[in-house]
Amino acid sequence: MRITKKIEQAQKDDKIWWSFEYFPPRTAQGLQNLLDRIERMRALGPEFIDITWNAGGRTSDLTSELVKTCQGLIGIETCMHLTCTNMPKQKVDIALREAKQHGCRNILALRGDPPAGQDEWQAVDGGFMHGVDLIRHIHAEYGNYFDIAVAGFPQHQLLPPEEREQEMRWLKEKIDLGVDFIFTQMFYDIDVFIDWVKAVRAAGITIPIVPGIMPIQTWNGFQRATQLAKTVIPDFFMEALEPHKNNDEMVREIGTKLVADMCRQIIKADLGIRGLHFYTMNLERGTKMLLEELNFVPRVETIKPLPWRQSLTPNRRQETIRPIFWANRTKSYLSRTENWDEYPNGRFGDSRSPAYGELDGYGVWIKQSVKEAHKLWGQPQSLEEIAALFARFCLSELSALPWSDQAPASETTIIGAQLARMNNYGFFTINSQPAVNGAPSEDKIFGWGPANGYVYQKAYLEFFASPELLSALLPQIERDSQITYYAINKRGDLKTNTHSEGPNAVTWGVFPGKEVVQPTIVEAVSFMAWKDEAFELGYQWANLYEANSSSRKLIHDMMDTFFLVNVVHNDFKDPQAIFQAFFKVGADRGLRVEGLSNGERQPAVNMN
Repeated sequence: MRITKKIEQAQKDDKIWWSFEYFPPRTAQGLQNLLDRIERMRALGPEFIDITWNAGGRTSDLTSELVKTCQGLIGIETCMHLTCTNMPKQKVDIALREAKQHGCRNILALRGDPPAGQDEWQAVDGGFMHGVDLIRHIHAEYGNYFDIAVAGFPQHQLLPPEEREQEMRWLKEKIDLGVDFIFTQMFYDIDVFIDWVKAVRAAGITIPIVPGIMPIQTWNGFQRATQLAKTVIPDFFMEALEPHKNNDEMVREIGTKLVADMCRQIIKADLGIRGLHFYTMNLERGTKMLLEELNFVPRVETIKPLPWRQSLTPNRRQETIRPIFWANRTKSYLSRTENWDEYPNGRFGDSRSPAYGELDGYGVWIKQSVKEAHKLWGQPQSLEEIAALFARFCLSELSALPWSDQAPASETTIIGAQLARMNNYGFFTINSQPAVNGAPSEDKIFGWGPANGYVYQKAYLEFFASPELLSALLPQIERDSQITYYAINKRGDLKTNTHSEGPNAVTWGVFPGKEVVQPTIVEAVSFMAWKDEAFELGYQWANLYEANSSSRKLIHDMMDTFFLVNVVHNDFKDPQAIFQAFFKVGADRGLRVEGLSNGERQPAVNMN
């Protein structure tokens, strides 16, 4: 969506809004950490984010990749910076083409600073000399597809009259070419900012102005940023901060109050400004503290349109159904299906056989390093120790498993004790959802979709089990006509009690004035595709240990022999029914659950 549309809607709703800026890190680990941070900070409610472009163009590929990930995987509207520095026309065209492919509708067009080591700015051969040239080119190639933003500099208000007027003429020239809104440089003097906004309006510029706000994180960081940008600092800022310059906690606390007060003055001034753009510097705490000080969080919770996060890339905006198997591996699912041209009727793929890409596209990988994996999962020597790991994850005592990049979802905690019991019986769960019978669509745990609706879920379990344990389980399952299952091993030997090739909807919603929405399904074709990935993740876990170690052999043998099983209980009115077959197997085989019986520790379970 174009940012101006978001600003326009916020004005209609009389809503204060905010957005965040990030820059591409220099290292691969830094990139992964930033993506995790963007994911967390999404919960702070930004209307959009923007991603900077390195002054020398060195991180252009990273910028494009970040835009792709934020639009497609994280599902947050993104604005991409684009500079003229070190950018011949061909590179600009590639950047714009990729931005459009990723669903990005917003570009901040800048001339940019001189490359590192150069004092004077020079255009490269075949490049653009000024920001206005870049703006002309974007419009010539893409018409009005992109919202185009430019930078505004409140401190130009302090220039001598002739220079100030010239800067305003140059700004007006850009606006008249077809610019949609202005991001300002950071500032701390509210009077300078207000005077500049009034001068901009007096020059006949009417497009939205978005003030750039820099949280004060540390004394040294504050000094460096303001010196680099030659930012005017009011005396009372320095008087409040400098006595505490050796205490960053105090600097952050005082700075937060000072900047928050400035933000309040911006909103209260009669400037027509209802939004703030925070320069996060890829840091989380300072921005969060500032929003809390402003009482902007917690804000009214955004209603999830679907139980999984939608992508904002063009060919996925209408996607409304996904298989459940990739619930904890969203990036893998998106990568393996990124070449699909369409989603018939919103469905994830009726053209089934070529649907899922090969595993070498996104690749199957465990995001933890060897050191991190050993710290998380130790050096398991027995199936009992593996069972304990899985049980701890279900009880939210462990932050990740090889099959899950993130901690358990809030709905998992509802059935955490039952899942832990299953794992201690030898059923190693990697995915699940509880039964839900008509929860309001506004429910904080299960809710999604428009207001005043109701959502439903069939209970679902996915797990690894030994052949012996599966042989004991299947007769129990067969006694319950409401249960359907698929079980498959690494070789592809399939067991199932369903003869339908069609999908089984396991999540659906009923909303006023709409057809029933069925966004999550279980079916054979996608399960077969997921199977290869699920087993490969197990082998990768094994390979994190030394070649001849007992841990590697244990996990490797498990992947060689165990079955991957999914079970659906179709009676969504009975939330405990799906567990009964598993608990009966445990009781019949004399399996005792360690640590889950009346709070007393019991002997470890015998897996066979």
